[in-house]
This record gives sequence, C-alpha cells and structure tokens, in this order.
Amino acid sequence: GIVVTNNHVIGDANDISVIFSDGTRLKAEIIGKDSKVDLAVLKVKSDKPLKAVKFGDADSIRPGDWVMAIGNPFGLGGSVTAGIVSARGRNIESGPYDNYIQTDASINKGNSGGPLFNMNGEVIGINTAILSPTGGSVGIGFAVPASTAVPIIDQLRQFGETRRGWLGVRIQNVDDATAEALNLGSARGALIAGIDEKGPAKPAGLEVGDVIVRFDGKEVKDSRDLPRIVASTPVGKAADVTIVRKGQEMTKQVTLGRLEDGEKQASLQPPSTDTPTATRQAQAFGLNLSGMTDELRRRYSLKDDLKGVVITRVDPNSPASDKRIQAGEVIVEVNQEPVAAPADVTKKIQDLKGQGRKSALLLVANPQGEVRFVALSIE
Repeated sequence: GIVVTNNHVIGDANDISVIFSDGTRLKAEIIGKDSKVDLAVLKVKSDKPLKAVKFGDADSIRPGDWVMAIGNPFGLGGSVTAGIVSARGRNIESGPYDNYIQTDASINKGNSGGPLFNMNGEVIGINTAILSPTGGSVGIGFAVPASTAVPIIDQLRQFGETRRGWLGVRIQNVDDATAEALNLGSARGALIAGIDEKGPAKPAGLEVGDVIVRFDGKEVKDSRDLPRIVASTPVGKAADVTIVRKGQEMTKQVTLGRLEDGEKQASLQPPSTDTPTATRQAQAFGLNLSGMTDELRRRYSLKDDLKGVVITRVDPNSPASDKRIQAGEVIVEVNQEPVAAPADVTKKIQDLKGQGRKSALLLVANPQGEVRFVALSIE
C-alpha cells in the first residue's frame, strides 16, 4: 500500500485520496515528504492485494533510450506517452539536488508524480517538471531519477523524514582563471568559500580555499556535484575527502553530521576587539584600497570582526567591475594569504607577476562577512 508521488502534488492537503485504474478510491495517509527533491510517500489500506512496480537502474540509461510516461494529464485519467531520453543530469535550478532525466515523452500538467518506465517495465524516474512557456508539453519534461528517489523513499518510510549528510561548508564553482590561480591544472572540484564553525568540516581540518575533488570515492567534477554526493552519504559515516591545497593533493577524513540539524543551528560569532589597521591607501585591479578604520566600518556597515583591506572605489571599466566587486567590500586574502593593509595587496601582486602567474585569487567579503573567491587577471 505504499504510493510514491511528488510533494507538490499533495501540497498542504488535509485529505488525500488515491484513485486506481479500476476506479477504486482509497484514503491515504502521509508517511513522509521531502520538498528539496519534491517527493512524498503515502500509504493506503486495501482489502485486496495491490500490484506494485519495481524501480530500475536509472544510471544505466543513455540518451536515445526509449521510455514511457504514465500520468493523469488535465484530469483525463491514466494516459500513456512514449519518447526517448534526451539527457541525464539536468540542472533546472529548482532545488539543491537537481539531477533530472530529460525526456521528450509528452509530460503535461497532471503527469507529476507518475512513473517513467524503461522498456523492461521498470520505473527509472518520477515525472516532476516541465519546461514550457504555455504550460503544455513542448517535448521537454523532467523526471527525478530512481537512483536519487529510492534512498529518499527508504528514509521517509523508515524515519518519516530525510536524514541527509552534512559537511558544513559553503562552496563555489571553479572557473579557468581560479583553477590557474590555484595550480589545479584544469577547472574542477568545489572551492570552499566558507566553513561553518559548528560543522563537521572544521574539526576534520578542511580550510577556506581548499578545493574538494573527490568525496567518499566519488569524483567531484564541479560544485554542483558535491551537495548531492554529501546528502546521499549516511549521517555519521567517516568519509574520505580528497582536496587540493596550495597545489598539493591530500586526503582528510570527515565524520558527517546531519543536514537537518545543521540548518537549525544559529552560528553566532563574537565581535572582535582587534585594533584597526593603519589607513594607508593604494590602487590595484582598478580598485581604490584603504586600511580598515572605524570610519569605514560605519560608512559601509562592516561587520565588527571583519578584517582585511577595504575597497573604497571600483573603476566601472575594470575587470573587477565585471566580476561584480563593489565599494564597501573587503579583500581578506590574496592567493590564500591574509592581507591587512593596501601595501600587502600590491606586494603580493608584484610577487605573482614575478612568478609568471597570470591571475590572482582574491577572497572578498561583503559587509556582512560572507566571502567568495574572485580570480582577476594581473597581466
């Protein structure tokens, strides 16, 4: 009596009914639901045995393989459409773990929650979304792959909720300029731009500026891969994390926490009592730079414990402007070394030029203290 559908299909409904192909209507109770991957698990009680379909191997399907979608488009009842797999691993920016199967089998409003079958009669996906300017099928539909859905369904059945792994880092993608600045060789992995003080990454020895290239034996090709891999790893598991730090590859071991606990934490940092840095000024990358002062903290509403070199002006025609660096932001590091005065920035740029480097990697903080990496050309 277990029924799987999309979370958005049941919404916040108080009463849910499941209608079968023979017209039987059974009242359903919610076992659990997950908004991040848009899945819900229901349970019905029937006087006669119910037929079930089994999940198949979604990871083995290829673009061009035939598939069949079943659903209830526009309230017409059970409808079947056929087509092929157009692509795998699609990110439509609907959630943090997007990894959709794209198909041209007609999927319309009302198909949501229905199965996507392979030619062996196995469910390889759960129809979830369409891309359409009109609301009707234009041959671009998306299904949650079975490989993503099954672990979540199992957790919802067992616990009534999800229990995802949590690493406690904030990440960003690695572009070619950043890869060059970090001696990565090629653009790959997930760059750590922030670490939760109460998260599992900190005691494991991970640091801001590390690039995660493998996690628990799985390759991290770009930053989008990491949250999905970590979330699917069991809470409490000791996982090996391969990182590149200052050009050197090394492996750390981290014991994963639980994402749902991490989301509830309030990370409060005590204000710093450090004295302000001298107010020297300089220019670099089309940026006017100044040492940290109380007056600049007030002018830009900078966080009390924020340290570094304050950007007071950005040349609108500079590469820094193209990378959306703004006045009032703070340069915290240059090529993973802290800077406290404008002279530190200019000296490090000269050092990099002397080494024949083409770009510098800045760690830039906004007034609230949230940091990101920005690679700028020094040629």
